[in-house]
Amino acid sequence: MNRASLDKRPEEMAAMFDDVAPNYDIVNDILSLGQTRRWRRIVVDAVGAKPGQRVLDLAAGTGTSSEPYADAGVHVVACDFSLGMLKVGKRRRPDIDFVAGDATNLPFADDSFDASTISFGLRNVVEPQKALREMLRVTKPGGKLVVAEFSHPSCSPFRTVYSEYLMRALPPIAKKVASNPAAYVYLAESIRAWPNQEKLSGWLNEAGWESVQYRNLSGGIVAVHRATKPLAAAARTVAAD
Repeated sequence: MNRASLDKRPEEMAAMFDDVAPNYDIVNDILSLGQTRRWRRIVVDAVGAKPGQRVLDLAAGTGTSSEPYADAGVHVVACDFSLGMLKVGKRRRPDIDFVAGDATNLPFADDSFDASTISFGLRNVVEPQKALREMLRVTKPGGKLVVAEFSHPSCSPFRTVYSEYLMRALPPIAKKVASNPAAYVYLAESIRAWPNQEKLSGWLNEAGWESVQYRNLSGGIVAVHRATKPLAAAARTVAAD
């Protein structure tokens, strides 16, 4: 896979991430100029999970995003469709529950989690809007959703510079530090093809989430969207059945 598309093939996506799994976190730190860890800390703060609560960390990869929850006494479930990523994560953190799963058909019961979150993975899902509905299903009424994803810089001149970095600077850097440079060319293209902040907010509302808001990070390179599952969601589901 070397061209970005919102019509993705799950088996190709999984194979791509399996291939880059061993060095994925290190390469991400290099390509983001060290910002990835800061962004993830902001996501953890936005989720605001308490010890004893249950959090779904979707598209968790090697579990880097899941570790802060586990370290704080939160029961986190790291879910991803890449077995390669999950194996790397399980070797490093055997104390975390790593579960293989499809974001559009999650292997969890309704109302299972106090919060659900996904960081830099929603744009790689075949049907992202369906994934948002699935996350709503497995989150308890009143529970939180936090989505961190690459987005569109709010300043037009900066947006142009950022786009040039993605397509001109990132691939050569990836060739030097990554095991599969073509995967990072895809990732750069997928970022450019991804909807902007307002469009993603609309998707969240359409999926059934409420109180949707977002915060731009690093000038809009990343946006953190937050939302809540309606307290009446469970009742509406029962009525619909």
